[in-house]
Amino acid sequence: MPAKSFLKRIHIWRYKYISHKNFVFLLSILIGLLAGIVSVIIKNITYGIEWFLETITFSQSSFYFIFPIIGLWLVYLFVKHISKQPIEHAIPTILFSLSKKNGLLKRSKIYLPLITAPITVGFGGSVGLLGPAIASASAISSNIGQLFHIDRKTRTLLIGCASAGAIASIFKSPIAAIIFAIEVFSLDLTFASLLPLLIASVSSVLTSYFFVGDEVLFNFTVVDKFTIKDTLFYLVLGVGTGIASIYFSKIYFGVYAFFNRFKTNGQKLIIGGLAIGTMLYFIPPLYGEGFGFINDLLHDNHLKALGKTPFDAFIDNIWVVIALLIGITIFKAIAMTTTLAAGGAGGIIIPTMVMGSALGNVVAKIINNLGLNFNVSESNFTLIGMAGLIAGVLHAPLTAIFLIAEITGGYELFVPLMITVSMSFIITKNAVEHTIYTKELAEKGALLTHNKDKSVLTLMTLDGVIENDFTLLHPEMSLGKMLHKGVAKSSRNLFPVVDEDKRLVGIILLDDIRNVMFDQSLYNTTSVETFMHNPPDYINYNEDSMQKVMQRFQDSGAWNLPVIKDGKYYGFVSKSKLLTAYRRELINFTS
Repeated sequence: MPAKSFLKRIHIWRYKYISHKNFVFLLSILIGLLAGIVSVIIKNITYGIEWFLETITFSQSSFYFIFPIIGLWLVYLFVKHISKQPIEHAIPTILFSLSKKNGLLKRSKIYLPLITAPITVGFGGSVGLLGPAIASASAISSNIGQLFHIDRKTRTLLIGCASAGAIASIFKSPIAAIIFAIEVFSLDLTFASLLPLLIASVSSVLTSYFFVGDEVLFNFTVVDKFTIKDTLFYLVLGVGTGIASIYFSKIYFGVYAFFNRFKTNGQKLIIGGLAIGTMLYFIPPLYGEGFGFINDLLHDNHLKALGKTPFDAFIDNIWVVIALLIGITIFKAIAMTTTLAAGGAGGIIIPTMVMGSALGNVVAKIINNLGLNFNVSESNFTLIGMAGLIAGVLHAPLTAIFLIAEITGGYELFVPLMITVSMSFIITKNAVEHTIYTKELAEKGALLTHNKDKSVLTLMTLDGVIENDFTLLHPEMSLGKMLHKGVAKSSRNLFPVVDEDKRLVGIILLDDIRNVMFDQSLYNTTSVETFMHNPPDYINYNEDSMQKVMQRFQDSGAWNLPVIKDGKYYGFVSKSKLLTAYRRELINFTS
């Protein structure tokens, strides 16, 4: 009670003295600060696990490929016996929450990613930490919004602030973080949304500087400037990253489909652990997040990036190096998805960057070693390859451009970034309509986009427009009984006809019986079955999205359509009520 009373007094004081706009600004500062702290915590826990494995237990061990199996096993035990909640993918879970749960996330989503992801990555799982950091920060933001009774639209904005804060803290790239929130979470680009995102990003970056100083993930400065003669090569890189992005998405869904064949999580763990161990034995750079690998390529040290492999005897041959880098490009997506499908926790953004860096370096090395006197910057291609993959896999071209631009500390590579990113995005968008994040949500009709009409329909719920105050008729009921017990007692001009199991067998309109309703000679000689007919269409409660419901009305031309749930009659939706609910939601969405 004291806590509730204290919160109540805070609410009253806030409503009296702080405007809604200023309160959102204050919350943006707080959420940016907390998102920065979350990012620092998740990184330090992971580094602590890595340090423990390297210096205490298996220092310099040749059995490093066993570590990810141990990590997956620990996560499996934690999920089964402690959390008892399945691991969910960060971004899709947030997107679903925004579209169907009013931006409400469970409190457990705050701390679970801070446990499962560091275990997975710290033990060498081939995934990233950015997704879990975003998930934890977004859960914090959602619960703060609930605590202060924030409306759904503002709560959505604050979740965007949390995601921007997490990215800004990890990469020290506030502009890219803002653009990511707008592109991925489909936030409106208005002054009302832009300023809170900017405040949260800056707050998070300052938090990161406070705890870790000026340490950056990629210590790189652009030396080789862009020249016009390299334009064609950057176009080739754009085509390559576009094709690789399509491959990345196909592999992701293909590997998950393979693992879904196994009935138990234990089976998935065993199969996935063996697969990951085998890949790591032959391709050691697949171990862990891969930031070290990227940095080595950026500094033209491919030997250190590749590490010790079974092919060291041939490593002096540049084409062997290229082949190994191609192997990393191909198997990074497989290793990442296998880690996730086997029960690990992590994100896909960092693996995307690793794969892009390897592909960019491969393209540059091939160009430089064709014997045609071409010479391009391998470091620049490594960077721009990352941007190409991000643009293609996430369908976030602006995020990709500004992220790499901020990482390099300038805009010297802006033109080649635009060339490669544009080409990659165009190719991928035409081949893969939805991203890894959004495909399942789009199939469920639960995806928010920048299309306001579709977003409004996504935010609507079928339960909100279903009407149940219809008088039920039965096929064997006589005309007289229908008139006295149905028509006379109903204010509706529509009557559903159901059997004894409440399955809809037809409908009757008042117009269908208007010519005979006063003919008493028919009261006992004719039945409901004589007058009933099929409805123009049906609405499937379990399968139809609101977009599909609207389409059914448009195609059928009907004013009322019956709703079927689990094979039984459930109610009706009227076009007038649907359009009224749509207009109300549109006003709330755009205000």
